Amino acid sequence: MLCVTVPACATSSQSKSLASKDCRMTINRREFVMSSATVTAGVTMVCGGYHLSGAEHQRIKVGQIGTKHAHASGKMDTLRKFSDLYEVVGVVEPDEQRWQQLKDTNTYRDLKRMSETELLNVSGLQAVAVETEVRELLCVAERCVAAGMHIHLDKPAGESLSHFKRVLDDATRQQLVVQMGYMFRYNPAFQLAFRAAREGWFGHVFEVHAVMSKLIGTESRRELAAYAGGSMFELGCHVIDAVVKVLGRPTDITAFNRKTFAKQDSLLDNCLAVLEYPSATATVRSSVVEYDGGRRRQFVVCGDRGSIDIKPLEAPRAVLAIDETHGTYAKGTREVTLTPLGGRYDGDFLDLAKIIRGEKQHDFPPEHDLAVQEVVLKASDLPID
Repeated sequence: MLCVTVPACATSSQSKSLASKDCRMTINRREFVMSSATVTAGVTMVCGGYHLSGAEHQRIKVGQIGTKHAHASGKMDTLRKFSDLYEVVGVVEPDEQRWQQLKDTNTYRDLKRMSETELLNVSGLQAVAVETEVRELLCVAERCVAAGMHIHLDKPAGESLSHFKRVLDDATRQQLVVQMGYMFRYNPAFQLAFRAAREGWFGHVFEVHAVMSKLIGTESRRELAAYAGGSMFELGCHVIDAVVKVLGRPTDITAFNRKTFAKQDSLLDNCLAVLEYPSATATVRSSVVEYDGGRRRQFVVCGDRGSIDIKPLEAPRAVLAIDETHGTYAKGTREVTLTPLGGRYDGDFLDLAKIIRGEKQHDFPPEHDLAVQEVVLKASDLPID
């Protein structure tokens, strides 16, 4: 086997309080062979959801590195739920105290705890869910891709655009997928908005407006304050992903980020970004000081021939207005019926299985993810390296 050494991890000058980490680690690179040629069945999308169809298929071997990301347990629950698609071989959590807290929970019970090296050398391993703290995501992702793994990488993709590009470039070279963990990509209301915008139902889209807020406590504020990008970086990134899906990469971005309790901590907890396009604008708001903020989360796309207003985002409700009938969606303005997908992350891992098996192309290619990360950093008033 070929041994490779991964370069040192880049660190952000905006997070000086965080210790510099070295990503160097010698790992075994295994040859990855796409299994699509031998697969006769997979996942079929129907009515905004998915179902399994066909004959037998080989399960995808997958592991998880890290448990400290806010979405980590939900991702593992989803992988284990789809036991006919995925074989979870183990989990990496180097923090002993953290593991003792988790090992007997329903999420992690009976899973084998491994070192990162052990996991990446499991025979037949194809994919890794990277669910560490944000400051470690890119270093771990880089090592996983170097080992020949597809990855589900939780958000946001670190604080270094050049480091993220390096990960994407290596994955592209090896024909591996990097699936970002933005949680609204497979939400049925967002899927409808993406389709309508792509197929021109809205005519010329001149406005997108998004709000992504919640209320957090003192301990969460302390943890989030370690990242200079604040609420926009940690939370607003979810809807920035959707804005870029609809409008593409903006020509200019202006951030208006504020500290509500400046005497208490350094957290930018009330953030606004204005994204400019040649003939459109988008606004993204994100705060962590809004009581019952989830109720007012929204995503609105407006064009000269129609619009969609999604509010709240989970469980989604959407009002669609179009001046012409499109398929089963009649001309006029009405709340549309949305077929629930199931769990929040079901779509991610059902789609990932199809991509790994070569049954479809990724709907969010590296060019999109890189553009999203650039917007996230600029909207968070962070430097672009």
